[in-house]
Amino acid sequence: MAMLRDHAPVERVSSTHQAKIAYVYVRQSSVGQIRHHQESTALQYRLVDRALDMGWPRERVEIIDDDLGKSGADAQHRYGFQRLIAEVGLGHAGLVVSYDASRLARNNSDWHQLLQLCSMFRVLIADSERLYDPGLYHDRLLLGLSGIMSEAELHQIRMRLHTGERQKAARGELRIPLPAGLIYAPAGGIMINPDAQIQARIEMVFDSFLRLGSAKAVVRRLRKAELALPVRPLRGPAPHEVVWRDATDGRVRNILKNPAYAGAYVYGRRCAAPERRCEGVKTPTRAIPRDEWEVCIQNAHPAYISWETHMAIDDKLADNVGNFKVGHRGMPRKGKALLQGIVMCGSCGRRMALNYSGPDSSHPVYRCRSDRATCTGQYCQEVRAPRVEAEVERQFLAALAPDHLAITLAALDAIDTDIHGLERQWALKRERAEYECERARRQYDAV
Repeated sequence: MAMLRDHAPVERVSSTHQAKIAYVYVRQSSVGQIRHHQESTALQYRLVDRALDMGWPRERVEIIDDDLGKSGADAQHRYGFQRLIAEVGLGHAGLVVSYDASRLARNNSDWHQLLQLCSMFRVLIADSERLYDPGLYHDRLLLGLSGIMSEAELHQIRMRLHTGERQKAARGELRIPLPAGLIYAPAGGIMINPDAQIQARIEMVFDSFLRLGSAKAVVRRLRKAELALPVRPLRGPAPHEVVWRDATDGRVRNILKNPAYAGAYVYGRRCAAPERRCEGVKTPTRAIPRDEWEVCIQNAHPAYISWETHMAIDDKLADNVGNFKVGHRGMPRKGKALLQGIVMCGSCGRRMALNYSGPDSSHPVYRCRSDRATCTGQYCQEVRAPRVEAEVERQFLAALAPDHLAITLAALDAIDTDIHGLERQWALKRERAEYECERARRQYDAV
């Protein structure tokens, strides 16, 4: 009885295939693999010889190595893989060569997209062992299984890595990125950055917030005094060197909300948030509530503030976001109104909103909108601010009259403390500039 045999690999290659381009796809998952596993990279480049053995002339063999150092988990930032898909879809490809399926894709959706296009445009796929025709049932089945195994292998690798990472973090031994105010000690452990200017600037941020009560107010104070903030970038040519950047709301909040400054070792503050993915953000994340952190070891290393102070600052930052439904009062905003956000309606007991009227919108008015919210079309009541605030000011000053002298002296002491604090910051800044100049001079003399 005659038996059907699969076509030999060479017989599958036709002159139509050879008239098109053979693409050799090369990928390594990380820069570390490129640096320490050079033999694997060289082995992938030698797949050019496999295309030549199947009859392709050298001028029609093209290498795509744009994705060296990139993970195959998805194709969003793999521009080499996107280019390969485009070339197959345009009918320019006759053969796609890769060491194995995991090099082309670790994601089934990307893998099957490539298989579908190769099947439609009669493109052959070759790995280090076999030649496949995605248009044939059995070859398509084998390629599909290869993609499934590749994705499962990536899942297993991640699970092993994450399990080991969590166990190490639970003991407080996992090295995590530290903010600028802390460093890893040479003998092990974490210590406060010995740079006096960095210490003084971090302390100034905390002291200013505890006195002003607002992150934006701290930013305005730093910018007015022309004082930058120390930042340790996670990426770049020198990822562990501290650099000085202008004060922004995000940078001040990063200092205020970082539990490391309270002496706590924390793991699991953020988690992946793919719903926030947008252009320019590769791996978006979102903050996790404090009571859901995986690891939180208090008093793990020296601190700038106590844990109680850190929690109070965190609660204050949350309270500064105005949301009366959950009990957040919010911070006073710009404007002349003295009682914004704290005025209650005497008729219905609800909180009154603030509006500004007049030709230049400079006259504050308190309005209760409870009746308008019930579709009556009218306000419950409306009160001009100057009359109410004049009476509040009179009673407030009358209440402070017995302690007028003590309050005045306390205010003068606070002003004097601010002046001395700024003088110390500028003295440290001058000291750093002198040190950098002297260091540059010594380096120049040495050269």
